[in-house]
Amino acid sequence: MFVGAAAHADSVEDVDRLVCSAGQVQICVEYDTCYPSSAGELGMPQFVILDLKKKRISTTEASEENRSTEIRTLQREEGQIYLQGVEGGRAFSFLIDEASGRMTVAVSRDGVSVTAFGACTDADL
Repeated sequence: MFVGAAAHADSVEDVDRLVCSAGQVQICVEYDTCYPSSAGELGMPQFVILDLKKKRISTTEASEENRSTEIRTLQREEGQIYLQGVEGGRAFSFLIDEASGRMTVAVSRDGVSVTAFGACTDADL
């Protein structure tokens, strides 16, 4: 999930299939500190597809990783898209601004959190 995404932000109003990428990633460890990182260092895919109708997050076909997970909670409210779920002992939460496509993601497990900032656009363009 991750490239200099801020330059690619787009409106995602009324879009149900998004491709997203993170540009800035940070990992924080309990009782220690936070460190800048990259998606690759943390085993995150370069891009993900958010299918809001199917409530799934998946890697792109080009990634050859074939990863997919369920979105357990999905809400669109006041120009924001909220996604949450749990997989492999980790909780995740996405916040996407519909007007700009800007994305904030938090993933946490016991004692460790990862925050990513990036952008989404229409996957079907």
